Amino acid sequence: MPNGNVEYIIVINGKPEGPYLLEELKTKYIHPETFVRKPGMDDYKEAHELPELRELFGFGKQITAPQYFASFDQRLLAWVIDYFFLTLVFVVLVLLSFVFVREKEQRIMLIFSAMPLIVVAKFIYGSIAEAGEKQGTIGKRLLKIKVTDMEGQRLSMEKSFARNAAKVISIIPLFTGYLASFLNKKQQCLHDLIANTLVIKERLI
Repeated sequence: MPNGNVEYIIVINGKPEGPYLLEELKTKYIHPETFVRKPGMDDYKEAHELPELRELFGFGKQITAPQYFASFDQRLLAWVIDYFFLTLVFVVLVLLSFVFVREKEQRIMLIFSAMPLIVVAKFIYGSIAEAGEKQGTIGKRLLKIKVTDMEGQRLSMEKSFARNAAKVISIIPLFTGYLASFLNKKQQCLHDLIANTLVIKERLI
């Protein structure tokens, strides 16, 4: 759909107004921090974040430090969802392997010897997904949270792998590294503090 036919909702003095077509926005007082929403967006964004509005009003894209951070329970639920799907895939693969492995003892050995692969898969998948376009795994995307650097920008692949590797430090002392999220305003776990990363959530109006 061409931008000229897209309808925008804008927030003026704390109240949503519109919808307006792109051309109609020219008559409105829009500044870079004005909250704007259009079809297909899950939440409002600031006007400077939309390329067509930057072009229309001559805004420069600003880098705004994140202000909304994912809580411990959101992150935990995302973790559970991720492991549920990975375990489901593991079970399917094991059942398929039973076509070739007939002995009961061998099947049991196969299950237990292959279980650590779930953790390895989580590490690889999590690192790639969190450095990807969506900046999160399936669990994080369902909870509408994502991983960023300290400025709210997408992680490089190297930084994402480093962050996930640092989770070992959070886990070793009986998972106490995760409790660090209760001790700082940005709700960073120990591995986030080490990697200088954040887990942020959608802005609410």
